[in-house]
Amino acid sequence: MRVLHIIKVTRISGAERHLLMLLPALMRAGVDIQLLLLVEPDKPMDDMVALAQTSGIPTQRETIHRDFSPGLIWRLRRIIKAMQPDIVHTHLIHADTHGIIAAWLAGVHTILTGRHNDDDFRTQGRIRLLNALLWRLASGGIAISQAIMQFCIEVENAPPEKLRVVEYGLKYETATPQQITAARQDLRAELSLPNDAVLIGMASRLVEQKGITYALQAFARVKAAYPHSYLVIAGDGELRSALVEEATELDIRGRTIFLGWRPDMMRIMAAYDIFLLPSLWEGFGLVLLEAMSRRLPIIASAVSAIPEVVADGETGLLVPPRDPDALAEALRILLSDRLLRLHMGMVGEDRLETHFGHARMANATHQVYREFLGLPAPDPDVI
Repeated sequence: MRVLHIIKVTRISGAERHLLMLLPALMRAGVDIQLLLLVEPDKPMDDMVALAQTSGIPTQRETIHRDFSPGLIWRLRRIIKAMQPDIVHTHLIHADTHGIIAAWLAGVHTILTGRHNDDDFRTQGRIRLLNALLWRLASGGIAISQAIMQFCIEVENAPPEKLRVVEYGLKYETATPQQITAARQDLRAELSLPNDAVLIGMASRLVEQKGITYALQAFARVKAAYPHSYLVIAGDGELRSALVEEATELDIRGRTIFLGWRPDMMRIMAAYDIFLLPSLWEGFGLVLLEAMSRRLPIIASAVSAIPEVVADGETGLLVPPRDPDALAEALRILLSDRLLRLHMGMVGEDRLETHFGHARMANATHQVYREFLGLPAPDPDVI
């Protein structure tokens, strides 16, 4: 079968990293994969193209000049008719809008949409109406969590019979104790921190969705009682200046480190003691799986799909969103108990292996494709 994936990219984040892991696995199963990136004129996303091509994914780009472009729809229609895919699989709102309509106009019989998030803007009247229309044109959809599936049904008026759930999976190499020890020593040396420093770590875009302001407020509540603790924030984004200023106002600037974006993010995470993700919403949270791969206990908000990923009380602690007092109490529990941190980290890695494996994700996606094409289920061991 030939499957064309379409996604608009402005950065390499959760959905983009998901595709970079999923598509090569589908190719190994014999699926003819094509990737089409919608890119803005000043953001050609050469890094995404390079990563895709390194993995052997045939990739092309089309420029998108505005949120809605009839001209782009007709360009995509021509590409799709020339390519003759069995399935067009779109991801995120811009690709859904242009790709689904273009595939329908091109006469594609199987059109799937990948649903990755439950952003607030999707609850707005015009967007809800648009998505309701797109669900009429699409053959089906793959939601990355039960929470996203319910959101599609309740907010976007998606027909339940069209939806399937395939959770994200992570392809990773197990870190040895020696590698983790080395990562811990290296980061503490780089930051001029003592060897016994306890690092509460984050790795995310610095945007409102991630709830970083509540992490700062929570840390301000506990820093005096735990003088060896530090808050380390890896990532960049539009709120960086405001967050640095807030840390100064909270008198935690000396104990809060903004690393900026790091290409060695997995090594940075291996140096943490606790992983923190106080998001306001989260379609899945691929970074949670990355934290679990580094045996980190997790403190996160009980929103969207996060309770499907983090087992509260087993692999981490879940708290209400926008609640710095609850975050602070969760921090106190883990900062006070090193053995509990280690235990939750090990249970988290085991949960990752049993529930969120890379092969499971790829096999489940392949099965959904075959189901919508009316083909028998694939061999479960093919990927």
